[in-house]
Amino acid sequence: MTTLAPAAEAPVLETAPPAPTARRRRAPRGVGLWLAVGVVALVVLAAVLPGLLATHDPLEINLSESFEAPSAAHPFGTDQSGRDVYSRVIHGAGQSLLIGLGATALGLLGALLLGLTGGLGGRWADGAVTRVIEVLYAFPGILLALILIAVYGNSALTQMVAVGIATMPGYARMVRAQVLAVRQAGYVEAARALGHPPRRILLRTILPNAFRPLTVLITLGIGQAIVWAAALGFLGMGVQPPTAEWGAMLNAGRNYIQQAWWMDFFPGITIVLFTLSLTVIGRHLQRASDSGVTR
Repeated sequence: MTTLAPAAEAPVLETAPPAPTARRRRAPRGVGLWLAVGVVALVVLAAVLPGLLATHDPLEINLSESFEAPSAAHPFGTDQSGRDVYSRVIHGAGQSLLIGLGATALGLLGALLLGLTGGLGGRWADGAVTRVIEVLYAFPGILLALILIAVYGNSALTQMVAVGIATMPGYARMVRAQVLAVRQAGYVEAARALGHPPRRILLRTILPNAFRPLTVLITLGIGQAIVWAAALGFLGMGVQPPTAEWGAMLNAGRNYIQQAWWMDFFPGITIVLFTLSLTVIGRHLQRASDSGVTR
């Protein structure tokens, strides 16, 4: 009698080590997002409650402490008048953020008017709006700032208007394109077929879908406006000393860059970190909007 040999055991397949998970891939992005939110929150706190973070009066002059390097008493050093640079950066957040918000609001408001007129006003209105946008694109923002300053003088309001008009054409072109695309969408045709009145279609269907991308642009626009305002301040066309404003501080420190580098470094790095943080938040909102998932 023959005996059957035991069947060979099936080989055990060793599973390869798990690939890096999506969580690991997203970890640096999540950390970067939270850091960006922290920086923005800190700047907003400095703008709203500067006395909570500042250690000195930003306008207090003490010539005996001029050009002191960063130390425990003055973390960011002092300027040519002995004023504490750290406290001036903190108090300058209010002016810079006000200019950024005001310029962005003005640019978006003008963009909405131009974009809606071009997208819904018909062929002739669209042609006129397109020409206006092209003229605004071709007009140098620095020249506009010079004209406004010559007429109205240096002030935060002048910077708001100049930067707002300079950023308006980019927003207007995007709003116009969105309105034209949404107007021809299938759900708008379905609303018309159901007999909805034109006003309801405009307010409840076209406008919400056309303006959705602008919610992402707000964060990016504020950062861009602050950089523009700082550039004007650096050229001496912004808020004038002794007012604490980041661009004006850069302008004041450029003459002493070799002997007091901290006068330009700390306001400059603050502008970079704040605008970079707004960009990170804006990119995250854009990805969430594209995927339809709020994270």
